[in-house]
Amino acid sequence: MPDPESVIPFDRLPPGFADTLDHPPAEPAVPRPAATVVLLRDSAEGPEVLLLRRVRSSGFVPGAYVFPGGRVDADDASPALVARLDGLDTPTAAARLGLGSDAVPPALAYVLASIREAFEETGLLLARGGSGDPVASAARDPRMAAARDRLLADEGAFASILDDLDVRLDGSAVAYIAHWITPVVEPRRYDTRFFAAAVEGDSEVAVHAAEMSDAVWLTPRAALARHGEGRLPMVFPTVHTLETLADFTSTRAILGDARSRPVPPILPRLVKTARGVGLEIE
Repeated sequence: MPDPESVIPFDRLPPGFADTLDHPPAEPAVPRPAATVVLLRDSAEGPEVLLLRRVRSSGFVPGAYVFPGGRVDADDASPALVARLDGLDTPTAAARLGLGSDAVPPALAYVLASIREAFEETGLLLARGGSGDPVASAARDPRMAAARDRLLADEGAFASILDDLDVRLDGSAVAYIAHWITPVVEPRRYDTRFFAAAVEGDSEVAVHAAEMSDAVWLTPRAALARHGEGRLPMVFPTVHTLETLADFTSTRAILGDARSRPVPPILPRLVKTARGVGLEIE
């Protein structure tokens, strides 16, 4: 049985999450490549993370607070998009993620997907303009908001939108921190690479209302406290990630630690208990 501390009570889980354990698929779904990014900012209370609440109609963990992220798209590996990335090259990304040069999708695609998803879901773009300064958020800059709208409406590839904005993505701001594979009982499964990135300057969020209903900046400890009180429903990878960040005193320390340690893949097993749903990790 799972350790009592790794059990999330039913009332702190997203609606319907525990029911999937009662009806496992006959054949496990093939995990889809995905990327998630923990956006960070420094505050007087310590580093804060950005959490978004998925809309109730979402097909994956509805109502849960999550980090920005989503599936890796074919365009995330396009040469035009890779050419817009500074501070990270193909061999370095492949070595860090433990992927070969012939991997599909390639390692850089996960990094670029995490940056794209963050922009789509929050309006925050990890990029710099011609002056070298961080770009403004879509919440404050109408030009960035229009670019985000074009991306969401599929009115242009991410690379061409970056060309129009004349900005370059900041790969040096992104650090690889975790690798989670959805348990086999889930009907929708993802092979997800987690990254962390510090947001410099403007951190005002404009959520994509079709997917997210709320956005909060919280210290990891505050987020975990709200979760413990039943006010912030989250799933295991989110909770576990917050626990690993709780003792750091700055975003610099978080990113420095992330770049210095190995990242093994985690394929957990979910176990239903009398109190809630537990997690077992070998």
